[in-house]
Amino acid sequence: MPDATVRGACIHYEILGTDGPWVALSPGGRRPLEGVKPLAQRVARAGYRVLIHDRRNCGASDVTIGGKDPENEIWADDLHELLGQLGALPAAVGGGSSGCRMALLLALRHPRAVSALLLWRVTGGQFAARRLAEQYYGQFLKAAESGGMAAVCAMEHWKERIAARPSNRDILMNMDSRRFIAAFSDWREYFLQGGNQPVLGASAADLKSIQAPACVIPGNDRTHAIQTGRTLARLLPRAELHEIYDRDEDADVVPPEEWQKKDGEIAAIFTGFLGRALPVAGTRIAREA
Repeated sequence: MPDATVRGACIHYEILGTDGPWVALSPGGRRPLEGVKPLAQRVARAGYRVLIHDRRNCGASDVTIGGKDPENEIWADDLHELLGQLGALPAAVGGGSSGCRMALLLALRHPRAVSALLLWRVTGGQFAARRLAEQYYGQFLKAAESGGMAAVCAMEHWKERIAARPSNRDILMNMDSRRFIAAFSDWREYFLQGGNQPVLGASAADLKSIQAPACVIPGNDRTHAIQTGRTLARLLPRAELHEIYDRDEDADVVPPEEWQKKDGEIAAIFTGFLGRALPVAGTRIAREA
């Protein structure tokens, strides 16, 4: 799989499919591209070129800590740049959980780059904000404060980043722990402030300003509540709502592996939507069928 230099970071990516309109899909959490690859393969088989990539600080991409923007916004700008390098703009952009947030931010920051949105497992509310702020940032802050960068490197997430790209160990070990702590403190605060927004990272006014057609599949747990997805679909001016679960589970989070069992259903919903939202694609696929 190839790498690209994107805004100073080496980004690992893969393209599935050889023809058709461009789609970019991203997994949730800090999961590598393999977390969304089975779904992306299904979408590609329907007649699309699908970009999947490891965001910086994830998968086999570079570790780069810091910057004036929240990490989710950095990810969105990286994806915009990568799509531009590949000649893939505009694209239908989507993701689950953190990938959903990134897709929405890309539509807000670069509206002409997005032809459609494919959004699932939407996050919002105080519980999600607190839980994810700890998962993404708080636990690593505690390690850096108590044991410096050696303690950070010993944590499972960063051990995996080092195994996937050994140069990441030198990047982390050569970093002043105070810089790491400052960056992660800022990024954590961004999450905590988002708890009062309808979805993490975007206000109601932001969401109402998005003109791209959108397909929304709500989640089914306390972090990705069904009502949060319904709210997003109501606020987006051109959204379709598709519910594949009728209630939330009594769980902080349903494991992503459970959702992967629904990949066939999700791919059918998304490709059907794209056939309507992108008429050229729908015509071509119908002709090939």
